Amino acid sequence: MDMVVRSRRVVLSDGVRPAAVAIAGGRIAAVGALEATFRGVSEIDAGESVVMAGLVDSHVHVDDPGRADWEGFETAGRAAAAGGTTTIVDMPLNSIPPTTTVAALDAKVAAATGVCRVDFGMWGGIVPGNGPELPPLLAHGALGLKAFLVASGVEEFPLVDDQELGAAMARVAGSGAPVLVHAEDADELARAGAEALAASPASYAAWLASRPGVAEARAVARVAALAGRSGTRIHVVHVAGAEALAEVARARAAGIPLTAETCPHYLAFVAADVSNGDTRFKCAPPIRGAADREALWRGLLDRTLDLIASDHSPCPPELKFPDDFARSWGGIAGLELRLPAVWTEARTRGATLVDLSRWLGAAPARLAGLAARKGRIAPGLDADLVVWDPEGERIVDGRSLHQRHGSTPWEGRTLAGVVEATILRGRLVYERGVFPGCPAGRWIRRSRAARGLTAAGMAR
Repeated sequence: MDMVVRSRRVVLSDGVRPAAVAIAGGRIAAVGALEATFRGVSEIDAGESVVMAGLVDSHVHVDDPGRADWEGFETAGRAAAAGGTTTIVDMPLNSIPPTTTVAALDAKVAAATGVCRVDFGMWGGIVPGNGPELPPLLAHGALGLKAFLVASGVEEFPLVDDQELGAAMARVAGSGAPVLVHAEDADELARAGAEALAASPASYAAWLASRPGVAEARAVARVAALAGRSGTRIHVVHVAGAEALAEVARARAAGIPLTAETCPHYLAFVAADVSNGDTRFKCAPPIRGAADREALWRGLLDRTLDLIASDHSPCPPELKFPDDFARSWGGIAGLELRLPAVWTEARTRGATLVDLSRWLGAAPARLAGLAARKGRIAPGLDADLVVWDPEGERIVDGRSLHQRHGSTPWEGRTLAGVVEATILRGRLVYERGVFPGCPAGRWIRRSRAARGLTAAGMAR
């Protein structure tokens, strides 16, 4: 054995118990009793601290190459490791070029290799006219594909209509790869109008009214109908409200292959928390009311929602125009704070550590096709672990965060859950504020079997 990690609270799929996790060759070799004897090179005795599978964040905007001044793989990797995340999956927009071709995928991987401190996968992108590129993207290693039904915020990644999305879904239906969708309805947004926001750009109520819950719900119903016809796996990203959640539940009850996520900011904040002009809170869909937040928590606990991803979407401070929700970049940087932000709320709602591990690790790994390697503590899987103190607290200071820019809506808030150490494939990559060794993150591609299936589909 190379390492043994012991704790009185090891989170396994079937519960939490005292255990020793033995690591050899970068993989989990055995999970034994706390007192089990292993001949290890090194030991970590975590005591009462929780040992959990390394987190998997399936919704991260790294923006590199092209916009590394927004976020790069060096800073994103540090933020991930400091937050207990050992695998990130990068979204295909915001970088230049966007990940809509094999060449762009290679450029993205080149930007991450030798720089990122955690493992990384990539989603490809669906944009008008790139249908022929989609099977090659999957064959080359993209874990799935992402589309927008409304303007994405960057001109390099335009929206698709139902016909274009349906054609893309049909083209990759045999691959088994998921299609991720930003589900808001452009017609509903047009009906909501932006006149009030233009007249009062500092008003959060005006921003909220410009992105109503019905726009989410209608878009979810549209993509569910497309998935029902094609049989393609659909994943709805960042569900923000009760109306969209109801459509997710309806689709799942009908047997449609649809999964969905929400994000820490929708689970922690409500519209009443947002002061006029405080654009740190701007995201799309927007943070809604208290009833929506509680509906999302119920959706997680009853498994209507599958997972919690950060939707980490930072930007330079100058793009968060104070007092102007209309002009400001719509994104919240939450990669490093995902674990404590969720745990702070989850522990008051009856959620368990097993629930937490599923939402932040096992389910995102399953979405990305990585469940055979990531997201659980079990023999044969990658030895990715996070050691953390669920009773410990921190007051968030953006200046101490490791993301490119420190702006955060959690500034000054007290969060429960302090990450003490993060282990990637049996190597310490973070320990109490220190990042040992050189960046060792690897590109995690679709399995050879999955890529072969895609290639076979291309040949047909």
